[in-house]
Amino acid sequence: MNGKRKFSLKSMSDTNLLLTITIVVFFLMYIGAMVFQGKGFLKAQTFFNILNANAALIITSCGMSLVMITGGIDISVGGVAALVSMCCAVFLDYKGGDVKGALLIALGIGLAFGIVQGYLVAYLDIQPFIVSLAGMFFARGMTTIVNTAPFNVANEEFVALKEHRITVPGFGSVNKLGVFVPAYVEIGVIVAILVVILLFIILRYTKMGRNFYAVGGNAQSALMLGINVRRTRFISHLICSLLAGIGGFVYFLHVGSGSASHAMGMEMNAIASSIIGGTMLTGGVGNIIGTLFGVLSLSTIQNIVSSAGLDQAWWTGITIAAMLCIFLVVQSIVMARKKKALK
Repeated sequence: MNGKRKFSLKSMSDTNLLLTITIVVFFLMYIGAMVFQGKGFLKAQTFFNILNANAALIITSCGMSLVMITGGIDISVGGVAALVSMCCAVFLDYKGGDVKGALLIALGIGLAFGIVQGYLVAYLDIQPFIVSLAGMFFARGMTTIVNTAPFNVANEEFVALKEHRITVPGFGSVNKLGVFVPAYVEIGVIVAILVVILLFIILRYTKMGRNFYAVGGNAQSALMLGINVRRTRFISHLICSLLAGIGGFVYFLHVGSGSASHAMGMEMNAIASSIIGGTMLTGGVGNIIGTLFGVLSLSTIQNIVSSAGLDQAWWTGITIAAMLCIFLVVQSIVMARKKKALK
């Protein structure tokens, strides 16, 4: 009618449909927590604390989503983050280093893992799961070799950077003394938001971003279109490991210590966040904004379970497993919808 297209769910792309579902689920969960559990969830700082605690996970999950969009996976990101954290801690406390040097170490470790793993996956055709599994074991082992005992970093420059807070204008709450306390975020949150924006632009508006989707959707078709599939896969793993290095530094900036047990399970949380955010394990579908909301949803459900008095670790695991199952079913429905449309 008059050339106007009527909006419907069928007219939405798979990526946009999964993104919409993720955002709706997050808002329903958070609003439900505000209504039924109130108190802490009604404070703006509670939401910003979710961002503060998960800035590193947001960054690593973005890298994970990028690799998953191309049809791969990288389970070494948690080990890389732990290695970065320990190396930076030792460099600052035992070697008398500075923050700039520690940041270069983090970037160097991320690049090294990205180059090696990317080459093995893209140019030697080794399965990404096997390559990144080896990378995870290597990173965890190297973390223990660098230093075994956990310790807090006392470097003054680092401590000042760690304790720096950025006030969020217009948000805050009144404490028991009647004093207004402004809401704040840590530096890591700013880094995470910048990463999300940058990757969103790359995936949405650049040729390289379109190549990632093409390779993940159908590598053979992408090759026939003149896309360098090997190079695209290499770049995706390189960026993922580089983001794992940056995420490791942000994680280190949040915890302020070095330990072999740091970032344990981060790779699983990154995969879960990507799936909840609408990135499909089969490749070709995904959105970085969805990944951000995937991390927020994962953390929100954990906070809801904790606020409900279910502090045992298994309850959190059960709820995350339930969420993953639901979103995997949704993805299966979307895939069936796609195959039906192609017939």
